[in-house]
Amino acid sequence: MESEKMPLTEHLGELRKRITISLIALLIAFIAAFNYSEEIFRFIMFPLKYTVSFSAKNPFLNIVPQEKLSQAAKLVFLAPAEAFWMSMKISFVAALLLALPIILYQLWKFISPGLLAKEKKYVLPFVVAGTGLFLAGAAFCFFIVLPFAMGFLVSYNVGDVLMPMLSVGQYVDFCLKFILAFGAVFELPIIIIFLTRMGIVTTRTLAKNRKYAVLVAFILAAVLTPTPDMFNQTLMAVPIIILYEVGIFVSWVFVRKKTADAGQ
Repeated sequence: MESEKMPLTEHLGELRKRITISLIALLIAFIAAFNYSEEIFRFIMFPLKYTVSFSAKNPFLNIVPQEKLSQAAKLVFLAPAEAFWMSMKISFVAALLLALPIILYQLWKFISPGLLAKEKKYVLPFVVAGTGLFLAGAAFCFFIVLPFAMGFLVSYNVGDVLMPMLSVGQYVDFCLKFILAFGAVFELPIIIIFLTRMGIVTTRTLAKNRKYAVLVAFILAAVLTPTPDMFNQTLMAVPIIILYEVGIFVSWVFVRKKTADAGQ
C-alpha cells in the first residue's frame, strides 16, 4: 500500500490536470451558452411572469400568469454595462449546468486513487446522481420557489406610493443565487454518503437525529416560503426531508456492503 501512495507533487499535478480539463469544458459550454443568452434570459423571466398552481383536482398543475407583476415584468438596466454583464452571468450559470457532468467526472478521477477497487466502479452513478440532483434542485427552485417569492416580494406594499421597478442585473442575481443554492442543497444525499464513507458521521447518528433534521427542514421552508400557508411550506420541506432519508438509506447500504465484504 505504501508503494501505491502518490507523492505531493503528483497530487498537485493531477489536481492541475483535472482543474484544467474542467475549465476547458466550462469555457466551451460558456461560448455555446453565450450565443443563446437572449433565449436563456427570456426563459429566466418565467418566475416574474408566471406561477405554478397546484390543485387536488385534475389538472393537478397549472401555469398561471402573475397579473400583479405586469409592471415589474418590464425590467430596466441602470448602468451602461448592466445588460452585458447580465448576459455573461446567465451564460456562466448555463455553462456550469452543461459542464457539470464533466466537472463531476474530473472530481471523481481526482479522488479515485484513494478509493478501493470495488468503489471505483461507481463513477457513473456518482456523475449521474450528482448532475441529476443538482438539476432537480435548480428546477424545483425555478418553477416552485421563485414564482412564489416574486409574487409575494414584488407585490408587497405596492400601491399609490410604491411601484416596483426592477433592474435586470438585480433580478438575474436574485434568481441565479437561489438556483445555485437549491442545486447545492439537493446534493445532500451525496454529501451524507461522503461523510459516512469518511467516518465523520454514522448512519446511526443521522437516523437518531432525524427529528432535528425535520425541524431544520421546516424552519428553512418557513424562511424561504413567502406565503404563510402550511401547504407551500410543506411543499418545500418535504423534498429536503426525503433527500435526508435517501442519504441515510444509501449510506446504510454502502456501510452494510462494506462490512459484508470485509467479513468474507
